[in-house]
Amino acid sequence: MLEEKIEEKILDIAHYEMLCLISNQYSEDELAPIKEKINKIITDDGGKITQEEDWGKKKLAYPIKKFRHGYYHLLEFDIDKEKVKKIDRLFRMMNEILRQQIVRKRVFSEEEIAKEKEFTAKIAAKTKIQEEKEVEKAKTTDKEKVELKDLDEKLDKILDTKDLL
Repeated sequence: MLEEKIEEKILDIAHYEMLCLISNQYSEDELAPIKEKINKIITDDGGKITQEEDWGKKKLAYPIKKFRHGYYHLLEFDIDKEKVKKIDRLFRMMNEILRQQIVRKRVFSEEEIAKEKEFTAKIAAKTKIQEEKEVEKAKTTDKEKVELKDLDEKLDKILDTKDLL
């Protein structure tokens, strides 16, 4: 009974990726507490942050809330499926974050990765065989081609003969 509940709990945990755009009204020094606040929201709800990346300050394609620049911050985390909506709502209410997007990220098993590599190797082998066939075909067609000089010589011989009629 206890083992079944543990397995259910494990199945409820999923891997997510969140990209957030932090307003540029804050300096580089003021970013650290904002990122800690974001991390705290995730960890307080039982999430585990697996990867964190700062992409730096970038110019936006269009103004968002009258800002033309923003700091991009990428997070990957594992959390219970039901808590994602709550976290998303909390992030939407933060004034520091201009935009954010949370997407579920599929985690591939080693078995799936091995199958994908095997499939890729088969395609590469077929492609190599096809290229070899094309090269061989090109060589045979080159042998069949007659030089223009040879054609001219044959034509001259035919025209030089007096028995044309």
